Formats: sequence, structure tokens, C-alpha cells
Amino acid sequence: MSAVRIVLVEDEPGIADAAGYALRTEGFAVEVCGTLAVARDALPGAALVVLDVGLPDGNGFDLLREIRRTGNLPVIMLTSRAAEVDRVVGLELGADDYVAKPFSPRELAARVRAVLRRSTAPALPASGLVVDAQRRAASYMGQPLELTRYEFRLLEVLAGAPGTVFNRSQLLDLVWDDPGSTVDRTVDTHIKQLRAKLRAIHAEPDPLETLRGEGYRLRVGLA
Repeated sequence: MSAVRIVLVEDEPGIADAAGYALRTEGFAVEVCGTLAVARDALPGAALVVLDVGLPDGNGFDLLREIRRTGNLPVIMLTSRAAEVDRVVGLELGADDYVAKPFSPRELAARVRAVLRRSTAPALPASGLVVDAQRRAASYMGQPLELTRYEFRLLEVLAGAPGTVFNRSQLLDLVWDDPGSTVDRTVDTHIKQLRAKLRAIHAEPDPLETLRGEGYRLRVGLA
């Protein structure tokens, strides 16, 4: 059986060497690309892309947009630890996860394995969920959802990027009016309530997953 192929798009040799070594040690076949142009040619047949933001011939977000226009190839972004905006933008554009530099190569390998596991999990029908932002109304599998204000806003954010993992801090920033005065556990409570309402309509597989140590993701997209 051939090894799972990972495309690593990183122009800094030290980072590329360390990350490539860690992934190969885990049994992955790794193709290192130092530019967007080379990465585009390497994408066919890849199982996952590890993508740096800043590259010599452009921005990694541009390639992420191209990937999302054509399919659901899993993407993990490499970002600067100080650049929170890069992490938010990447997730909003559809990145499956991110790793902040400097990072542990073992952490990167663990995140690659986790994203690959999620990407092969059974998906729910894409036509199952309808969210009308103007009317603040939603339905699932043809049945209306009775949601509170924040439950609806959580659903809107999660459904806008199905499969993307959002941690508590990101959901607080994207959903709550005053995230600084809201505790993390508030997110957990609203997620629990939202999950219960979705599962009351269609229980299996779980439409809203809690990933320990990572966050939450919705496995059904908008119709």
C-alpha cells in the first residue's frame, strides 16, 4: 500500500526540513514545495496540504482559495504565533486547522493525523441544513429549528465552514457581542444545547462534534 502523500508548502529550509522529517517518520510521503507555482503542480493526488502563509511568489491564502473553489482537500495553515488575524482568516477561508510558528514537529504530525481522520469520517447530507440570516431562521432535514440568538449565530458560523474546527476563543470572538466579558464555558453550554436540537431531528452521525483539546466542528453544510 502506498504511503499517504502530504504536500508541504514552506520556503524556509530549516522549517521545511524539520516538518518533512517529522511527517516522514510517521510514514507519510512528503513533497516539499518552496513556491505557490510548484505547489499547484504537486496538488493532484495529495491527501493533505500543509501551507505557509508567506511565500516568495504570493500569499498562501490565495492557494487556499483555489483549493476550496475546486474541492475539499484538507489544508493546515502555518502561521506566525503573533499573527492572530492570519489564523482567523485561514479558518474563515476554509482551512481545516492551523499550526503557529515556532511549532513542534511532533505537534504538526499529530495535527496532520487528526485532520486526516476527520476528513475520512462519514458526512451528513449537504442539503440537510438551511440557514436564513436575514430572517434569522434555520431548518434541518426539512424541520424548523427553534434557536436562541446565540445558538443561531453559532450555527451560522459553524455552517459557513463545515468541517472546520473552531476553538472556544474563536467562537467567542465571532459570535458574542462582548467576548471579553464572556467565559469559555458559555460556548460549551450553547454548543450542548445546539447539538441537542440538531440530534433531536437526526441523531447519527453526530452533526456537531466536540474534538477534545481542539474545539468544535459541524459536519453538515448549507443547502
